[in-house]
Amino acid sequence: MSLSLYDVSVPVFIRAFRNLSEILEKGRAFADENKIPHSELLEARLYPDMAPLTGQIQRASDTAKFTAIRVAQVENVSMADTETSFDELQARIAATVAFLEKVPSTAMEGREAAEVVLKFGSLTKTFTAPDYLLTFALPNFFFHVTTAYDILRHKGVPVGKLDYLGRS
Repeated sequence: MSLSLYDVSVPVFIRAFRNLSEILEKGRAFADENKIPHSELLEARLYPDMAPLTGQIQRASDTAKFTAIRVAQVENVSMADTETSFDELQARIAATVAFLEKVPSTAMEGREAAEVVLKFGSLTKTFTAPDYLLTFALPNFFFHVTTAYDILRHKGVPVGKLDYLGRS
């Protein structure tokens, strides 16, 4: 059995977002139970030059969306990066999952040799679609999902490895 580019991306993103959604709910419940302002968790960072929890969710969302856009060549859905509450982050996750669920499983077929070009200021990096997915998109996505988990864990939210990996 061979795995397609779709198989190793879209379903993986969707599963991780479902787990992340549950982790965020545990964060909200923890804040409410301990009378911690939501902003204390939502604006928390692991280090001053890193994005806060809200930014980590936004970057995970963008990475998943841009993977589908760049590899499957589906049309972008704009998301404004204005989330400041748990409800808004949950809506962002739900919108991203809904976007991903509309990507046809056949949309990445035959795209193995396709080029994906990223520009970082004056630096340009060219990947094949599989290299982009496996060496950039997936690691970047999980960096942001992990950092979101780590921020909440660092703030005392009682989450563990099974929350991150998912229980089903």
